[in-house]
Order: sequence, then C-alpha cells, then structure tokens
Amino acid sequence: MKIGVIDTGCANLASVRFALERAGLDHVAAAKPSGLGDCDRLILPGVGSAAPAMARLTDRGWSDLLRGDDRPLLGICLGMQLLFNRSEEGGVDGLGLIAGDVVRLPWAEGLVWPHMGWNELEELDPNEPLLAGIAPGSHAYFVHGYYAPPGPATRAICDYGTPVSALVRKDHVAGCQFHPERSGAAGARILMNFAGARP
Repeated sequence: MKIGVIDTGCANLASVRFALERAGLDHVAAAKPSGLGDCDRLILPGVGSAAPAMARLTDRGWSDLLRGDDRPLLGICLGMQLLFNRSEEGGVDGLGLIAGDVVRLPWAEGLVWPHMGWNELEELDPNEPLLAGIAPGSHAYFVHGYYAPPGPATRAICDYGTPVSALVRKDHVAGCQFHPERSGAAGARILMNFAGARP
C-alpha cells in the first residue's frame, strides 16, 4: 500500500510527509498525476487561498484526474474545501466531488477570525472508518477562515461560533478541515485509519 501526496505548490507538503514518515507509511509526492500512478490512496493537502490552489490543480492535470479517479482520497484543510462544488473564497468552482459550498466563517463575539488553534471534534459518526479509535471530544488543530456548513457528507463537527464540518465523506472521497499531521495522537490515528480503511 502506497499513499500519493499531491503537490500543488501551495500546500503544507513537508508536514504531511513528516507525519506519514512518523507513522511508517509508504508514500511519495508528485506535482503531476503521472508521478502517482502506482499509489493506492491519495492525499490532497492545501494551505492558502482557494483560487490559486484550484488553478494549480487544473494546470497540472489533477482536476480531470481526481474527478474520474476511484482511489480513496483525503483532502486536508484547503484540500478538503476544494472537494466541494464551489468556494466563496475568490468565487471559484471546486472539484465537485462533494455537494455543497464553502463559505466565509462568520465572526462571533469573543472569537478571533480566522479559526486558529485546537478545538474539539464532536458528533462523530460511529460508522466513519477514519474516526475508528477517536473519542468524542478529541482535539484537532485548525487553521481556516472559510468552512463547509454541516450537510449530508458531514461525519464530525467542531464548534467555532457556528457548527463547522470537521470531517466529511462522500463515497471514496473524504476530507479533514483540521490538520491531522498537526493534531497529535488523534491526527496520527486518522492517517493510519486512512492508510488501512476502505470506505
């Protein structure tokens, strides 16, 4: 089993690769789809803004590949947001792999924008394979100013003045709004679950 990490040029690539190395998971990173042809699973990490990240995915051929690929795919942070139909950030269309739109996180009294730091995972779907061994109330590390409101694909939420989709799934496609590679034991477990679980 090999995990392919998609290098968009605007992603937290090093920290994801370090986390996979710590977990002893075989992986490779590539900037173009031809570099990940023999991988069993794919990770789409991302930081920054939706429009330039989506442009990179399109220019490098990832958009077409991901829309037709059936390998398990995990989007992380911005990578999760790009799985949806559209992002309000830059008014850009996403990959359309999960129904719904990503919108700006509303400002709430007593909270700073963007959402940055540790938060609890709540309302965990007991049937979600990525959450096996994760207890409700486990903490994960978030950094984001846009979010996916809870919907049919939501498998866990966190609260930041409003309910936020923390983990989502549609068939073979899943996403974490938080950074599992920066989320301690819970994040490491999620990466291990992704490596071994088939939805």
